[in-house]
Amino acid sequence: MVVAKKVSEFAATGRRKTSVARVRLVRGSGSVIVNGKDVKEYFDTRDMIETVSRPLVLTERADQYDLKASVKGGGKVGQSGAIAHGLSRALIVAEEDLKPVLKKGGFLTRDARMKERKKPGQPGARKRFQFSKR
Repeated sequence: MVVAKKVSEFAATGRRKTSVARVRLVRGSGSVIVNGKDVKEYFDTRDMIETVSRPLVLTERADQYDLKASVKGGGKVGQSGAIAHGLSRALIVAEEDLKPVLKKGGFLTRDARMKERKKPGQPGARKRFQFSKR
């Protein structure tokens, strides 16, 4: 006879621009740890902190899970978006019935916008050197 063991840790990966976040979700009291620091200590602005916790607030699970995220690459704003994406995916692994709410909120779609590359023969991605008719 096989006894089903209740899983207490849920993991997922989130991406945004060049940032990659590995998110672990554990049932707990609502603490958020990013790269070994508290979320308020790691991120500078309130906007970034709210971006990270928005999926939990939307699903009304902010005080039911502890979040541990390991994120690297990119800047702070991209990292906060990557954590939110990974958190949404981890919430779906934890509770399948949250998928429609998160999908409607736009948290499951990976934001594919990237910095456009610099083109050869011009100073930037879109900018051209100054044109002189004569």
